[in-house]
Amino acid sequence: MVESHGRRVPNKWVKTEALLGHSLLASHIPPTRSYTADNLRSMLNEHGMVVIKPVLGSGGNGVIKVQQEGSGYSYSYYARKRQYATFEALFASIGSVKKKRAYLIQKGIRLATIGGRPIDYRVKYEKTATGWIYRSMVGRLAKPGLFVTNLCRGGTMVTAAHGIRRSLSASQVASKKREMRELTVAATQVLESKFPGVNLLGYDYGIDRNGKIWIFEVNTKPQ
Repeated sequence: MVESHGRRVPNKWVKTEALLGHSLLASHIPPTRSYTADNLRSMLNEHGMVVIKPVLGSGGNGVIKVQQEGSGYSYSYYARKRQYATFEALFASIGSVKKKRAYLIQKGIRLATIGGRPIDYRVKYEKTATGWIYRSMVGRLAKPGLFVTNLCRGGTMVTAAHGIRRSLSASQVASKKREMRELTVAATQVLESKFPGVNLLGYDYGIDRNGKIWIFEVNTKPQ
């Protein structure tokens, strides 16, 4: 097996940009922009819900869900939800949470759920002496009351088949697992070409309520 501590690429933005250059992969990446007041306002106007997250970070740390609610706004940070009458008040409050860290904004995806709890999927893919192999494909069910699914935030690990069967249908298990594998292969070819030396990748996939698969991010040091 190759050396297990391969190249690390912590910056979410540069990995997203690399994948956006591939037409198939680009169609599975939520619209993503850098975090500014203008970008946040326009993306909320367009999508109604967005997720903002640190450019550098892991484990769901610092991830915030922001929504337009009627004439006002709200954001959820871990288990806390706050509401604001104006965009200016919302933006100022988010600023006190994010501090000076660089953030990016992604269109919020309304994930398929189990018992009202969002579920997403982690696929681990590793390069060995004989080529790339799958290490695992699991579902991560959010802790009740949270929107992040990370196990370190109280999420529950289930098999991918269980997650797809319970949140969508049994008839979709094989096709969704196959599609995640196909996306993983295509994305790995792009990332290995762009960042030689990567050899362990953790893909975070979401499946929305209509059954579309989304690539949320790729980790080069997956937990």
